[in-house]
Amino acid sequence: MISIRQKGDFRKTEKFLKKSFGRDYRRILEKYAQLGVEALSNATPVDTGLTAASWGYEIIQNENYLSIQWNNYNIHRGINIALIIQYGHATRNGRWVEGLDYINPALRPIFENMADAAWKEVTS
Repeated sequence: MISIRQKGDFRKTEKFLKKSFGRDYRRILEKYAQLGVEALSNATPVDTGLTAASWGYEIIQNENYLSIQWNNYNIHRGINIALIIQYGHATRNGRWVEGLDYINPALRPIFENMADAAWKEVTS
């Protein structure tokens, strides 16, 4: 038989959650979204420079969450060039051009720093 006993209440937890609910997390996301655009632009392989210059972001917010969506607007014939650089693509004559993972390494430090900043905001 499994038995669970609980003693006390959730006052501290409720206080923490109420305090963190009123914070301005969008401000943090705006900062890191822009840093992400810069990191992606700098990490994007350059041929003409159009793909590197085509990074942007959107902050999506609803009542349950906030998120950052990074976008690249260099679309050629319906194909997102940033994605075919990342994942690879076939050529007209059937050859395969291997992708280059440049997005994940560029964003990794942004995610780590953003998580640290958000945690400091929540716990301060």
